[in-house]
Formats: sequence, C-alpha cells, structure tokens
Amino acid sequence: MNTPESPATAQGADRSASAVRIADLEAQVLALQAEMQSLTATISHDLRAPLRHITSFAQLVQDEAGPQLNEEMREFLGNISGAAKTLGSMLDGLLALSSVGTVALHPEPLDWAALVQALVLERQRALQGQAPGRVVLWSVDDAALPAVQADAKLLRQALGHVLDNAVKFTGPQLQAHIRVSASIDATTGQLHCVVQDNGVGFAPEQAAQLFKPFVRLHASSQFAGLGMGLALVRKSLQRMGGDARISATVQGGCQVVLLLPLA
Repeated sequence: MNTPESPATAQGADRSASAVRIADLEAQVLALQAEMQSLTATISHDLRAPLRHITSFAQLVQDEAGPQLNEEMREFLGNISGAAKTLGSMLDGLLALSSVGTVALHPEPLDWAALVQALVLERQRALQGQAPGRVVLWSVDDAALPAVQADAKLLRQALGHVLDNAVKFTGPQLQAHIRVSASIDATTGQLHCVVQDNGVGFAPEQAAQLFKPFVRLHASSQFAGLGMGLALVRKSLQRMGGDARISATVQGGCQVVLLLPLA
C-alpha cells in the first residue's frame, strides 16, 4: 500500500529539483561565457596578423617611395595606418569587454570613500602634469558610508572610467565642475553613487545608446576614445551585483549613477 507523501517531503523534493536545475543553468551560462571568451580571443588573434601586415606594408611604401609620393599619397598612407591602429584598439576593447564577463571575481568589503578619494587624487595629479592650465573643480562627498562588497580591481577600473569621462567631456569648459556624491538607496539597500559634471552632455533620448559598445556621440577629432568605457562600466557593475545608469542634466553635462551592494 502506497502512503502519500507529506507536504514537507514534497516541498523538500521540489527544492532539491529546483536547486539541481539552477546549478545546471549556471553551469550552462559559465560554459557559454567561456566559449564566447575563447571565440573572441581567437577572432582577435586571427585578425591581428593581417592588421600588422597592413601597417607594415603601408610603412614600407612610405619609406621606399617617400620622395616620389605627393602630399595626397602620403595622406592616404597615413589614413591606412591610422585605420589599422583604430581597428587594433577596437579588438582590444572587445577582448576587455569579453573578459569582464568571464574573469574570476574576488568580492571583498571595500571602503568606498577611500577609493573615491584615491582615484580623484590620481586624476588631479595627472591634470597638473598634462594640462596645468585647466581649471577643474572637484566636489567629493565625504559622508561616512558602509563598505561595499565588490571586486577591487573591477570596481577601480569602472569608477576610473566614469571619472575619466567626466574629465574628458568637460574639456571645452573654461571652468569644469565634477561632483561625486553617495548615499544608501532606501529602496534597494545599495550604495547609490552619483558622478555629475558640466560637460558637453547629450540629448536625453540618446542615453539608452551610451552603454552599447563603440557608441560615440562626438567626432574623434573632438574627443579621443572608442566609446567602450560605459559598456565596460555597466558590465562590470552588473557582474558585481550592481548596475549603472546615465542621464543628461537640465543645466548641461551628464550624471552617471553607480549602484553597488553593501558588504
């Protein structure tokens, strides 16, 4: 005679089956990520050889036939070399974005205020050496906050990208203002960091595009870069259990919000 399972036994079996399914799905995701990383690395490696050939042959033509080339021909060769260099940088960007999704994380409690102060100080010193005439006014909130739970290297890179963007896109301003503040989000229980600047900004409807790889709203002659920074920032934050958002401010410039779990 079969005895019916108790509700507790049935619930336990359901939980066990769910745990197995979740573990299986996680294993599949990790396998797909590893496969994507391997594919990206292979493509990058295979493309670099012809890129090196393009650059080398362009330089060879310039060296061997230099005196016979007119100004237009030299410009064409320069364009070829420049395009090859840009493509190489794009491959580096793709590899970096891919590795963020697969790199082993080492989450630990981190002092958010100390990290912000250190990164801001680095950029202040860099500006003194590279652009001593620039006026960049920094405002950093020194409120005491709990530690965040994050990978130190990944978080440092992500916040560094955001601060570098603020420095870059406030370049045309006679007096740049960059403000970094943080609080605890009452809804999510996460750290809510805001980096706001008075830079060139963008149209509000363009915000959704800015986290996509290689999206640029300005010509390369105006601002250097490939448009990979914010894509790396969001992917890094999401891997650590947080997120990143961006919006245009009413007075111009932009505002980047970083969300991070607390330790």
